[in-house]
Amino acid sequence: MQTGDPDFLIPADHDVRLATEAFRLLADPTRIKILWALYQGESSVAGLADLVGATPTAVSQHLAKLRLARLVRGRREGTFVYYSAHNQHIHRLLAEALGRVNADR
Repeated sequence: MQTGDPDFLIPADHDVRLATEAFRLLADPTRIKILWALYQGESSVAGLADLVGATPTAVSQHLAKLRLARLVRGRREGTFVYYSAHNQHIHRLLAEALGRVNADR
């Protein structure tokens, strides 16, 4: 490694922390399924629960964490909230990771 190379850059600590938090959030199979479903289109908690095979309570808890991380957003319509994916960078990361998994099969 050339430490004196001016083209060799290390990301800022703040950026590394944000990336670490994103990876930590994605280290859960249900959250990956939820995000993948939301990249296909908007959905309610009940619809996501059916799609990912989890209880509505569990999906709601996962969505709360994803919402705090600004990876998903909600839109209220009457008594229902419809969720959508908010971060295209994560979509590309998931597509790459899932594509690699499928390519290895």
